[in-house]
Amino acid sequence: MCEKQLPLLIDFDGVLRIGKHPANYLKEFFEFINNTKIPACIISNSTLTDGKSILKFFKKNSIVCNLPVLTAADATASYVKKKYKKIAVYCADSIKALFEDMIDFNFPEAVVVGDIGKRWNYEIMNEIFNFIINGADFIAMHKNKFWKTREEGLLLDAGTFINGIEYASGKNAVLIGKPSPFYFQAGLEVLGFSENLITENKQEFLMLGDDLETDIMGAKKMGAKTILIYTGKTSYPLPENSPIIPHFESKDLMNVISLLKNIYEE
Repeated sequence: MCEKQLPLLIDFDGVLRIGKHPANYLKEFFEFINNTKIPACIISNSTLTDGKSILKFFKKNSIVCNLPVLTAADATASYVKKKYKKIAVYCADSIKALFEDMIDFNFPEAVVVGDIGKRWNYEIMNEIFNFIINGADFIAMHKNKFWKTREEGLLLDAGTFINGIEYASGKNAVLIGKPSPFYFQAGLEVLGFSENLITENKQEFLMLGDDLETDIMGAKKMGAKTILIYTGKTSYPLPENSPIIPHFESKDLMNVISLLKNIYEE
């Protein structure tokens, strides 16, 4: 391995977890990362879980994971606690505990939106719209257009509804999750790379993900090298006219191990 150990950010869903199950070769992948001491952090745009829940998923499936984990929910909680005292939160019930003692649906200073699955309806969207029109800030945990499961196929994600509220209110949400630079920076800071170092010196890093827009394009805009894996929402092969081209492509985690060996030995 080369002396220059570039930090590696790894997406969770579609990369390490496929549907409800661990990805193929996950144990071998984690063993490789551990043995080579590549500085790596798992980052997930999911707002249905926090980092502790992801670690429990690995443990439940007898997978040893020694890597730090950061979800969009964790990053959002950290962000709003620094700026607000009262917020209205629309997210999974299991995540609301991250915002305890802040939730106020009477006079919120900000509205925080994450995943609420199939509970989206007119009443909820109109309630959020009115909070924002009346002056509340708008915070989006992420703005994914859709996601994919083995069980139900493609499903509309929170970004679809957030974009509609932005259009109606004329106010753009502050984006916390990918492809926001804030989130990539948060993952790098977990690994010891300060925000100043990242901003001023354009700290290089590697991004492994399955989403062309949030993972690949978002990271490339920050100067990262990218690996697109075809185990999640992106189907192989990429269209010839694809506007987003990753630096590397991989069919599975075993293939990623081979790619990383070559990248770090350059």
